[in-house]
Amino acid sequence: MEFTGDADVARAAALLAEPARAKVLMALADGRALPASLLATEAGVSPQTVSSHLHKLLDGGLLEMERSGRHRYYRLAGPEVAAAVEAVARIAKPQPINSLRQSTRAAALREARTCYDHLAGRLGVALLEGLVRREALVRTDGGTGTDRRPEDPLAQQLPDGPYALGPAASEVFGELGVDLSEKASGRRLLRFCVDWSEQRHHLAGRLGAMVANATLERDWVRRRPRQRAVDLTDAGRHALADLLG
Repeated sequence: MEFTGDADVARAAALLAEPARAKVLMALADGRALPASLLATEAGVSPQTVSSHLHKLLDGGLLEMERSGRHRYYRLAGPEVAAAVEAVARIAKPQPINSLRQSTRAAALREARTCYDHLAGRLGVALLEGLVRREALVRTDGGTGTDRRPEDPLAQQLPDGPYALGPAASEVFGELGVDLSEKASGRRLLRFCVDWSEQRHHLAGRLGAMVANATLERDWVRRRPRQRAVDLTDAGRHALADLLG
């Protein structure tokens, strides 16, 4: 029998505490796999320095590495790592904004962004609220809209989100381009997070990823190069308004 002690919180916190490593984790928080060269640019360090940081993050279990030919790509080890990064972002003191570019980027993150592989920010919260309004999802706790419950922890994924598929689920998700009959993976269909910038719920889990992928494939949402922020296109704005109100 193998005995284990308490979680090594100090080690995980130390990995997050170095500025360049924190920038690497934030760059990967949208769920994509990126090469070391791009991560070096994001972190503002040399390729040699980022290589050392990536090795530490891999060793600490926060990252995974995938080979494609001669190249290596790095991604977060799972949604729980993204949730941890989001939680730290919620309690961290904001960095001083010294330029209009920085201010615009911060505002864009609050407006619409990816959280691992699902949509977050005002857009993510509005999507969930629209799904509840159309009865694609229903609250199971007597609550309304996407309001956070008093007991919900701030800025992290919830173990028991207060929602279930509603009577109009197949119809509404079908209109969004999501097939609920798609063969299930081991990942839970319904998960929810407390959005760190809005302090309300947004849709996560396998269904959240499917909705995000559908909006990207339909060009309703576009990724920004090397950013977690995404843009809602004019076509997306009109389509989602028609579908979800």
